[in-house]
Amino acid sequence: MAHVEPQTRHRRRALLSQTFALLCLAATALCVLILIVLLLEVLWQGLPRLNPRFLMGSMSRFPEKAGILPSLVSSLWLIGLTTLFSVPIGVGSALYLEEYAGPSRWRHLVQLNIANLAGVPSIVYGILGLGLFVRTFALQRSILAGALTLSLVVLPIVILAAQEALRAVPDSIRRASYALGATRWQTVWYQVLPAATPGIMTGVILAISRALGEAAPLVALGAATFITFVPVSPLDEFSALPVVIFDWSSRPQTDFHQVAAAGIVVLLTVLILLNATAVYVRYHYGKRIRW
Repeated sequence: MAHVEPQTRHRRRALLSQTFALLCLAATALCVLILIVLLLEVLWQGLPRLNPRFLMGSMSRFPEKAGILPSLVSSLWLIGLTTLFSVPIGVGSALYLEEYAGPSRWRHLVQLNIANLAGVPSIVYGILGLGLFVRTFALQRSILAGALTLSLVVLPIVILAAQEALRAVPDSIRRASYALGATRWQTVWYQVLPAATPGIMTGVILAISRALGEAAPLVALGAATFITFVPVSPLDEFSALPVVIFDWSSRPQTDFHQVAAAGIVVLLTVLILLNATAVYVRYHYGKRIRW
């Protein structure tokens, strides 16, 4: 009897483990199935609408004449300026916190606040951007105000991703650099930062991809849902792909729903290109670095 009870417990644990694994597999398969169904539905409705007239045309109140070029260019402006603002500040902050700031209460407080800010809903940043950039700094509802607001959204994510990439660099690289007489700055710039570049770039691209799909902060900021001109300056009024897609999908006409599906296809294409860039950067720099 003494040998039977342990064997029974072992079988019970193995059965529970297999059951849990099957449940996880079923949950994953269900999510993938739902995603495939949604993608097929979007492609079914949107692909017939994808043509040069749609991609190069301006917005219209008639679905057959609606184009996406102004909102697409606006989104590219937003993403470019957001990257310009958030990446240097985010990576620089991560370098200071990981490589220069010693353990202290102040560092712990800053780290805690960054982690909390990464979980704040994006609509809160939109309200902050409306009060700070639009009204206080008098930037109006311009591309610059939208890019600064999106920079606030992604900045905590960039900082956390850069910190994780810096922590992944073996400490032996730093010690070897110091042993050869390099200063801290030379060690960080020539050894640590290149080794952490794949992880940093991956986190940056994923954060920028999130910014590209954000609609709530731009709606709170007052982004236009209907513009007929292509923005050429950071101070121009702007729209964005998520805002326009939301506007089209909320209209009662069925034709506008098909136009919204075509816009979703364009947005997904841009997101896939950004994520493919992240994969290429990680692969390219990963081949050059051997720890």
